[in-house]
Amino acid sequence: MRIAILGAGSIAFGMAAFLAEAGHMPVLWSPSGKGTEALFDNGLLISTGAVSYSGPVGVAAGFSEAVSDADVVILALPANGHRAVFDTVVPHLREGQPVIISSHSSFGALYLSKRLAAQGTSLPIIVWGTTLLTGRRQPDGISVCVNTVRQKVDFATLPKTAAQSGRTLCTMLFGDRFVEREGLLAIALSNLNPQNHLGIALLNLTRMEKGETWGQGEHVTPAVGHLIEALDAERLAIAASFGLKVKTVREHFSQSFHVPIGSVSEMNQQMHREGRGGFGPTTTDSRYILEDVPFGLLPTVLLGRIAGRPAILHEAGISMFAAAIDRDLEADNDLLPDLLLAKLGPSELKALCERGFTGR
Repeated sequence: MRIAILGAGSIAFGMAAFLAEAGHMPVLWSPSGKGTEALFDNGLLISTGAVSYSGPVGVAAGFSEAVSDADVVILALPANGHRAVFDTVVPHLREGQPVIISSHSSFGALYLSKRLAAQGTSLPIIVWGTTLLTGRRQPDGISVCVNTVRQKVDFATLPKTAAQSGRTLCTMLFGDRFVEREGLLAIALSNLNPQNHLGIALLNLTRMEKGETWGQGEHVTPAVGHLIEALDAERLAIAASFGLKVKTVREHFSQSFHVPIGSVSEMNQQMHREGRGGFGPTTTDSRYILEDVPFGLLPTVLLGRIAGRPAILHEAGISMFAAAIDRDLEADNDLLPDLLLAKLGPSELKALCERGFTGR
């Protein structure tokens, strides 16, 4: 299959290598053009670690070239770039052409659904609760080191009725690893990176600010682990109030990083001992703050308010990060304002997250 991958970061490179190694034809598109310059010149993508590949991949100079003949379109870039890409790509999407959002943040699928409905285009939107893999792009611009490929990835579709075909497509491309959740709302409460990164970054903020090289898993100490578990309890309570079952943070670490279930700190220490704990950010200008706070923590806070289950620690985290870097992080979210979700009740929101927007 010809797969358009919109993005050119670590995840996009890793997915392209995974798909090419499996015999598909990935085509990478960089919104700025800079992310694929070296690939365009070299014509070769090299992946090491959990995905081994060295060979050609496609590079598109423009989004129309990437999308027009694609069997599937995958969005694989930071959430703070989702709206701009949605606005750019919507006029070029075909009726019935599947779109995968990896990973889903801040009800981006509803924003995309609203834009598509306005132009009368209907297609399945497949949303993942996390990324297929973790990794880091290398400085040469053509290489990526994939740390891990997740054993399980939560997914849902918009509309919900497309779930069976969505699972079939994802399995065809990436293998039998997809776990269906109860619709988009469940996926909105299944992306654990923002809460986890809140605990990790907040309690290691000076390491980031000083540009230290530090092992992330190593520094998920018991105190950091306890905070992450408390944040997880808030998220699980909100999910339960909507009648949804989502995986716990302990299940997430065990399934994503192949370690026995224990406390969050114990699992991260095991990852560190095995050399798979990764490294933490070396600057406060990090996606852990600039992406995860406005596009990850803020939607959880919104859901807590709608459900009548305030996410007190999540709210405090937003305020503390905003104060620490002297920036209105809530204002950075450019997806939620157009959706007006705060005006909906729990049942209305759940229904919208199952059907999406329809009609002009």
